[in-house]
Amino acid sequence: MANLVIVGTQWGDEGKGKIVDILARDADVVARYQGGSNAGHTVVNDRGTFVFHLIPSGILYRSKLCVIGNGVVVDPEALIAEMDRLQAMGVKIGRNFLISHCAHLIMPYHKAIEKAAEQSKGSRRIGTTGRGIGPSYVDKMARIGIRAGDLLNPPVFRRKLEENLVETNNFLKQLCRTQGFQAEKVFQQYMGYADRLKGHITDTSVLLNKAIDNGKRVLFEGAQGTHLDVDFGTYPYVTSSSSCAGGACTGTGVGPTQIDRVMGVAKAYTTRVGSGPFPTELTDLVGGGLQERGKEFGSTTGRPRRCGWFDGVLVRYATRVNGLSSLVVTKLDVLDGCKELKLCTGYRHGGKLYKEMPADIQVLSECEPVYEAMPGWTGATTGVTSYKALPLQAKRYLSRIEELAACRIDMISTGTKRSETIMLRNPLGPARRASAAGRPRR
Repeated sequence: MANLVIVGTQWGDEGKGKIVDILARDADVVARYQGGSNAGHTVVNDRGTFVFHLIPSGILYRSKLCVIGNGVVVDPEALIAEMDRLQAMGVKIGRNFLISHCAHLIMPYHKAIEKAAEQSKGSRRIGTTGRGIGPSYVDKMARIGIRAGDLLNPPVFRRKLEENLVETNNFLKQLCRTQGFQAEKVFQQYMGYADRLKGHITDTSVLLNKAIDNGKRVLFEGAQGTHLDVDFGTYPYVTSSSSCAGGACTGTGVGPTQIDRVMGVAKAYTTRVGSGPFPTELTDLVGGGLQERGKEFGSTTGRPRRCGWFDGVLVRYATRVNGLSSLVVTKLDVLDGCKELKLCTGYRHGGKLYKEMPADIQVLSECEPVYEAMPGWTGATTGVTSYKALPLQAKRYLSRIEELAACRIDMISTGTKRSETIMLRNPLGPARRASAAGRPRR
């Protein structure tokens, strides 16, 4: 059976939630492997609109097991609020939802540290959400983090909390000029969370590997996108975790030999939230039109997304570092009615032409995009479910995306609903291992 990783190929917000929701129908397990409650996946079906922040969107299928892996940082308050909200909408959350005992917790002081640090940077602000994601990962790497499993051992939890607050409170008071935290108050608050979550915390690495050994199909759900990866993204304007496909292994405890395919998700154009270089950004009426038609506002924060033309260099980079086996193109319908479309085929800087992403972030921020123009289409693509029914120019546009991305397209999204999708190939079909050169193209 095929085990599949879903990863964003741009700066996140590519529509991964909908794709995971569709593919979860053919999976047995859906596992989230990195990020925190700063991510937001939106799913629209006949039951309503569901926004997910931590829980894998596969939870909408009652027969699926959903897992938060060890690579995720968990805010217990946010998680419980999400559980309550979903249950109020009729979603069952019981033993079908499990949390890795190794997943690190976001503590109240993580949020205070992040907000204070971001404010102190002035014009150098990265544009974080202030949810404590980064500082939680910092504590993880500093080996002073508190993990979900510690909620099950109150004396250990209390000891770690008290030790951390000695240094943290001093930092907040002396450098940030803000109030510290009382250990007893935080302890009691988190023991309340423990009572609610204890039935969901377990060794999920063992569970996932047993499922694979038994022939189950596992869908690994990533958050953010390739260019927000802490190693391979536009550093330092990145998230704090491994959002590339490799994070699926380190974030769940499943070895790389168990992964059969990696599917990348890309919008038919490009968006970015927060600060950082964006070569194809459009600050004119065209960009504003994409933002308006695409409803480009964050599902978690509501922040407006910067919009621009499709960047082939950006997505081809994602194909390489993720080892993509196929691609999903989303929001094709947003381009309906555009008289002319542009695709970025390279960058120019200082008289030099770049066909690959410059490693120097300063160079990237100063690059001018090299565009190739294509005619748009007048017919509507919204809700189209057959490739044959697409306008000719839309087909040519998609074909050019395949060429620029060096990756075939397996799915096309033409709207927000599950049904508004063109499935060319099901990536969860029987696994066939093949070299990149041997991958079939449409």
